[in-house]
Amino acid sequence: MQKIIASFALLCSCSEAFVPQSSLTQSRTRRAPLARPLPVTPKDAYDKALVLGTKKALLSPADTLLLGGAAGAHIAFGAFLMISGGGSCPGLAASNPGAQRILMGAFGLPMGLFMTIAGGGELVTGNFALVSTAFYEGKATLAQLLKNWSCAFTGNLIGSLLLAFLAFHAATLAGPASAAPIAIATKKCSLTFAEALCRGILCNWLVCMAVWTANAADDIGSKVLAIFFPITGFIALGLEHSVANMFIIPYGMMMGASITVNQFILGNLLPVTLGNIIGGAVAVGATYRKAYGSN
Repeated sequence: MQKIIASFALLCSCSEAFVPQSSLTQSRTRRAPLARPLPVTPKDAYDKALVLGTKKALLSPADTLLLGGAAGAHIAFGAFLMISGGGSCPGLAASNPGAQRILMGAFGLPMGLFMTIAGGGELVTGNFALVSTAFYEGKATLAQLLKNWSCAFTGNLIGSLLLAFLAFHAATLAGPASAAPIAIATKKCSLTFAEALCRGILCNWLVCMAVWTANAADDIGSKVLAIFFPITGFIALGLEHSVANMFIIPYGMMMGASITVNQFILGNLLPVTLGNIIGGAVAVGATYRKAYGSN
């Protein structure tokens, strides 16, 4: 009996020797349970925003300016698509203005913000929340905050104006189609200071929530979803984004809108930017610092 058992054990060991080691390893690996990633909590989102804001505050002025130019161009691409698509549907605007606003929101600026976040960029409106958070936590100085904001703002303006120049000379909205960019730019410069300020606050509250939640996501699909709804929302609500307007209004002026440089800067860009600062630094940055920051 012992001889039979010994022979059987020898046979089993020999048969295992003929099985490739890689197959055994794969079999054992397949049997191992797969670990599921833990869901991101609001505190996790805050911590990630703080890390990103700190990194942005430490960027050199040259890098901030360069990446600001890229972000301005990407947002301008989104604004250009918005005007060319939903913005060029006067019939829909007359018969169903709500649907036209949704169309403008869904196809345009979500693309621009996605390129900025996925590809990398310094968007000053998002930095109003992110770098402010780093400042509140003592991870960035006031000088670093102002350096980031000023360089990012300048870069955004340069990138936006470059795209406006290229879009004008591309002549994709020439002739009767030029009515859309002219009308949109004219309407933006017809707001009162208070209207532009309040629309700027509300707008960047939503934009910074898109940036904040997209930064918390680990995969591209989740980032797209985090961006889509807040950005579609702010366009559909008729709110004001300073960087988008850096393209929209100069492009409308190039196309023939009767708007002066003073009207652009003092009548729209200044109050909208101030509103964007409040929406980002206070409504988002300060709120979440109070809720999840260090004591």
